Parts: sequence; C-alpha cells; structure tokens
Amino acid sequence: MPKIAFLGAGRMASAIVDGLLAKNICAPTDLTCVDGGDGTAVALAARTGIGVAPDLSSLLRDADALVLACKPQQLAGLDARLADLSTGKLVLSILAGKRLASLAKVFPRARARVRAMPNTPGQIGAGVTAWSVAQPLAPADATLVADILGALGRVLEAAEPQLDAVTGLSGSGPAYVFEFAAALRDAGVAAGLPRDTAWQLAMETILGSARLMARSGTEPETLRDQVTSPNGTTYAGLQRMAARDFRGLITETVLAATARSEELSRD
Repeated sequence: MPKIAFLGAGRMASAIVDGLLAKNICAPTDLTCVDGGDGTAVALAARTGIGVAPDLSSLLRDADALVLACKPQQLAGLDARLADLSTGKLVLSILAGKRLASLAKVFPRARARVRAMPNTPGQIGAGVTAWSVAQPLAPADATLVADILGALGRVLEAAEPQLDAVTGLSGSGPAYVFEFAAALRDAGVAAGLPRDTAWQLAMETILGSARLMARSGTEPETLRDQVTSPNGTTYAGLQRMAARDFRGLITETVLAATARSEELSRD
C-alpha cells in the first residue's frame, strides 16, 4: 500500500482520506498529516485513525506521495526545507490557481508534480477532478494519482491551460447548482407553496433529473424536449428562460470564474 502524506487537513484532505480508507487503497497507518496550526490534523486523526506528524521531516520521511492541501495563498510561504524533504516524492497539489511552474519552485526535486482541480461533492465521493502534469507520469505514479483523486469521485486528465476553465465550470459549478436550487425553492414559495415543501420539491427534482441524465446517457436538450409539450406549462417556463437569455447568463458566469482563476494563477 502506498504511504501518503497530507500537508493540510481540511475538508478536501479529509475527503481524500475517507475515500482511500473506504476503498481499502490505504490503511490508516499508511496516511499521515499535518496542518497549519488550526487543529484540523488532530481532529482528522482522531476520526480516522491516521497519523499526525510532529514535523515536516517526520511527515515526509517514508511517504511515497505528498498531497498539498493547504490554502493556496500559503504556497509561497511554505517551509523552504520542503525542497529537500520532497526529493524523489510525488507531489499532488489541489491548490486552486497554483500552476505547475509554481509547484516546481517550491518542490524542485520532486520526482513528479501534479496539479489537480477537485470540487466539493468529493466530500461524499461524488466529485469530479481534472488533473494535469508537465511531463508524462510513470505508470506507477499514474496509478497512484488515479487512486488518490479517485477517492473523491470521477477523474480525468486535462492540459494545464484548460484547468482555469475546469475551475470555472466544475470547480465553482457546485455553487451555481446550489444557487439554482435556492432560486427554485424561492420560486416555489412565490407560487404559493410552504417553504419546506418547496425545498423538498426543488431538491428532489434536481437530484432526480441529474440521475436520469447520468443513467440515460441522453443529451440534456433531448430530455428537456421530452418534458415539454407544445404550448404547455414547461414550454411557458422555458420561453421565459430563453427571453432572459438563461444560457447566456450561465456562460457569462463560467467565463467570469475562469477569468478570475487565470488572474489567481498569475499571482
């Protein structure tokens, strides 16, 4: 079993640990973490049985891979000793907006550096993560990356220039879905439903529609048309969405998030 170290022990690190343990990819004794002094490492260890390292040297001594899961703004200020301590290790970063070139400056002697963009449904194993490397990985490292990121859900490889768009779409995307769910709930209340009823209807409609789309493998436009009768209720609603350029708004939303990711990547 691979030995994996976590620099950072927040939600996404916890989700990866949970997935690795649930899938029997690692035992608790194979996983070690440290945090930035916020107590998350101790809490994660107490819940899962993994180790807490007293220092960076202990964290990386026997590790095959380091998962970089601290806050993105902390990258530049990480302990300079990591350059040597990570020698020969696989470094996998889930730091939003931090490019492979930036990782190379902090971990110059790592055997491989991987940049990944997960999303928050990974907390329940239902996420999707895109990852990128500067040079092709050795087969064993490719398997290790797939195992680590697969703990969060679906995994796909993308060219690094595409990761800003990935951030704008799937990285930020859960927030758009949550906002849509809240809007659908509020619309139900405006139409005369009790708030609890409107919320249950909105949530189950989104869940059921997503499952149908995933299981059927059918294009969303086809599924939309199957619900829509000529001049019926759904048609009336869709006409209002089209009049307000709903698709255009979503495109602007994703492009705005993508542009911000590009800005952060240059910092």
